[in-house]
Amino acid sequence: MFISLLILSLITIGGMLFTYLYEKEDSLLLRLCAGNVIGSAIFSLAVFILACFYYLSVWVVLVSLLLTLLPLFLLIKNDVRKNVLRDWRKAEGKWQGTTNSKIINLLYYFGLFILLYFFFDRAMIEAKDGIYTGVAHNLGDLHFHLGAIFSFTEGQNFPPENPSYAGAKFTYPFMADLVTAALVTLGASVRRAMIWQDVLLGFSLFVLLENFAFRITRSKLAGKIAAMLLMFAGGLGFLLFFKDFFIGSENLITFLWHLPNDYTMRFSEGVAAGMPFSLRWGNPLITLFITQRSFLFGMPLALIVLTYLWHVFDDESGSKGEGENKNRAIFAAFIVGMIAGFLPLIHAHSLLVVLMVAGFAAVLTLKKWKQWLAFFVGAGLIAAPELLWAMSGSATRPKEFIAWHFGWDSGRMNIFVFWIFNTGIFIPLLLAAIILILLDLYRKKGKPFIPHAEARKMLLFYIPFGLCFIISNVAKLAPWEWDNIKVLIYWFVGSLPLVALLLARVWEMGKWPRVLAAAAFAVLVFAGALDVWRAASGAQFYRVADLDMVRLAEDIKKITAPRALFLNAPVFNSPIDLSGRRSLMRYSGHLASHGIDYVDRESDVKRIYSASPVAETLLRKYNIEYVLIGPDERNELKAREDFFTRFPVVAEEGQYRVYKIK
Repeated sequence: MFISLLILSLITIGGMLFTYLYEKEDSLLLRLCAGNVIGSAIFSLAVFILACFYYLSVWVVLVSLLLTLLPLFLLIKNDVRKNVLRDWRKAEGKWQGTTNSKIINLLYYFGLFILLYFFFDRAMIEAKDGIYTGVAHNLGDLHFHLGAIFSFTEGQNFPPENPSYAGAKFTYPFMADLVTAALVTLGASVRRAMIWQDVLLGFSLFVLLENFAFRITRSKLAGKIAAMLLMFAGGLGFLLFFKDFFIGSENLITFLWHLPNDYTMRFSEGVAAGMPFSLRWGNPLITLFITQRSFLFGMPLALIVLTYLWHVFDDESGSKGEGENKNRAIFAAFIVGMIAGFLPLIHAHSLLVVLMVAGFAAVLTLKKWKQWLAFFVGAGLIAAPELLWAMSGSATRPKEFIAWHFGWDSGRMNIFVFWIFNTGIFIPLLLAAIILILLDLYRKKGKPFIPHAEARKMLLFYIPFGLCFIISNVAKLAPWEWDNIKVLIYWFVGSLPLVALLLARVWEMGKWPRVLAAAAFAVLVFAGALDVWRAASGAQFYRVADLDMVRLAEDIKKITAPRALFLNAPVFNSPIDLSGRRSLMRYSGHLASHGIDYVDRESDVKRIYSASPVAETLLRKYNIEYVLIGPDERNELKAREDFFTRFPVVAEEGQYRVYKIK
């Protein structure tokens, strides 16, 4: 724990000082959160480049850490030192004395941190009889990420090759796992490194989202509401909660401690008898941030950039400034562009959304063309080499990512009913907020919905986020249609300031409107809060690796070369994942979702295990060095173990045997 926190703290310091290059006025908390994300981006890129030449080692990690801390030299500059001291004094001043608002603020951030700790503590659980996870949706993803991490720490996987599909470039955004691997290289445990990295990124994400909503709405209350709406997002699945409770025999407290189901992600029968519906939206913490660690890294980085894009779009003085101020604005745009440029290997879909918003904002404010040009040049400087590297030698087929597909993942369900069930009253409230903002454009008398002259800008800035929703409902943006969520979630994030502002305005209207606002908020978060509670409270416990698998992985690390190639069943939880060694092919579900055509290779794997006449030829064709035979190979592939008995057994644990082929 100490090693993880120490390194992540140093990374945060370097990133925090980097924020002074583009943001003159900001709170210390925001700088620390942005610093954690930016510092991690710089650190991961440095580790990636150095490890491609020298593999992952202690000195590679330490040199990368020193490079991340280079912004310390900014303290040589007088104005930077003054700004740092000013932010520190402001932070001290905020906590001097006690007021209700200060206490509420402190409790809010403390509670947020504690909740995230208990939640991410369930991502990976090490027990005496194996490895578990506390979230059902994380079963396959945990193994995938562990496979990536161990491929870096144990398998010398540089330049990164897809550990699940030997011979192909690793184009899945792997930087979050690379940071974890770097912490492990310095002596941290995998579990502790993952927990602290995820908790700090998660905390940063929600603080940065709060700031994003606040900058757009000018309402601190709306900022906090927006963060909570993302954390506990859900739909009308809580209706199934009442159904499950009333058909059971437990009291409410017992039932809450042992929730039997998820209420934001599942196929089920509707409350109305015989009315089929599906819950596919999910809760972001449950289905995105704990499972897709790249998203947990990419979204806060994208929020830093999106907040700056709003600043440029909203700022009237940007195009009128002269001399030093204008040059500073152009330089800041270049720096933020560089921050956006880190996204291809962190989370490519986030880069797509950021560039779409930036392009749209640039077209609408062409008078600021120098700032926009600086932004795109900065982004291209970092992103272009990353994209060129990722695209060359990749097994991913680009044509698999774009196709017409109506209704996202609604299946046979009516699209309008589907979205009401999955997001509840969120879309009606969003439409109400948009209508009220439109009315402000024509209102001549009375109190406006927005107390400042931002109605037109707010709606224009929202357009690309709205397009994310429309495009994701008419086209498939990934091989697996559900993965459109990677773009849809940005529609949700872009909509949050509008819905949060509506709830904040109603709350401020008086006693009875407050009851209405509180009720609407409760409906919006009830289902999501149930799912988050179910995970954080320990109601779920799923084994992803038994003790024999863990022991076999340790044996493999000792007796095989780091780059050894294994043949194993294409399942999501092979012990080879935990060894860091390469596999000819792993879980077909992951490969399909990454756009890889695995069909021929899967057929060859089956031929080898079935001891077909071409089995030996195929072993030579793929240069297989070791073959694993365990329960999955015997049950799923009907492995002919007698065919492999002529080869020596080099490792054996329980029902698992490893045969050395050459």
